[in-house]
Amino acid sequence: MLDQLTDKLARVVKTMRGQARLTDENMQDMLREVRVALLEADVALPVVKDFIGRVREKARGEDVVGSLTPGQALVGVVHRELAQLLGSDMFGTAELRFGFGYAISSTLWLAVMIVWLQGFLAPVRGLLLVVLPLAAFGVMLPVLFPGAAIAAARNSPALRLHLLVAMVAYSLLTLAALQGMLMASYDRQLHSPSPEGSTLSTRLLQSMPPLLTMERLLFQLITAGFVLLTGTVISGVWFSEQLFGRAFRFEHKTVFAIAAWLVFGGLLVGRAAFGWRGRVAVRWTLGGFVMLLLAYVGTRFVLEVILNRY
Repeated sequence: MLDQLTDKLARVVKTMRGQARLTDENMQDMLREVRVALLEADVALPVVKDFIGRVREKARGEDVVGSLTPGQALVGVVHRELAQLLGSDMFGTAELRFGFGYAISSTLWLAVMIVWLQGFLAPVRGLLLVVLPLAAFGVMLPVLFPGAAIAAARNSPALRLHLLVAMVAYSLLTLAALQGMLMASYDRQLHSPSPEGSTLSTRLLQSMPPLLTMERLLFQLITAGFVLLTGTVISGVWFSEQLFGRAFRFEHKTVFAIAAWLVFGGLLVGRAAFGWRGRVAVRWTLGGFVMLLLAYVGTRFVLEVILNRY
């Protein structure tokens, strides 16, 4: 759609020269081309009509400044309105859209990137085979659950950074939970082995690295995730007004996030002080992950999907 629209606008821009102000008359041809391009891209007619109306209203009477031609000035208006129509940040002016679907999708795809990078340092084939199908499923969630625009993020790089750090922390701790599940399955397989080659899961587990190697990766993921989760919790609590535009409040997500932080912190202390490992470490990891899952994803799922509130 964008390529077709660019070509059409380029042709019309050449004809709009030598005029100092945008008017209905000199915008007519270009808006016609914009309308045709949107309709050819299967954009709904009511959406197209609303879009053209907003462009015309905002462009009418706009002065052509500097070396711009009227066509170039109108392209600027179309550019800004397209950013809002597409509901994305790709043009740099739209509000940040985030919610249940985006949280899961971004978390899983960040997890894929982390596992891919980790693969250069340690064997992670089993973890990658688990997270890839989940990430593929997560791609569809923003379409089904688009969430809502976060108005506070429009001019707040700090909030965007806060969300990015939170998503990386979520990704690392999600990988830790998946690694813990693989360790539990591996341990069960070692104690109650199935006939060789009997199932796909058995063959997968038999190709895994030694359990101690998996455990070392587990605590690496937890340590990195805990550090970033600490930064997320501190920034969310102490800088709430600067980040979210309102004073700090004890909400469900805050309570569960702090609970998850305490569980993962307790696990790391137990590891250092008492040598916790194996099944104890897996249980603490999965407990902390459940708390973390309820903190944001669970809360947004209830609000957006069950209560239909944004």
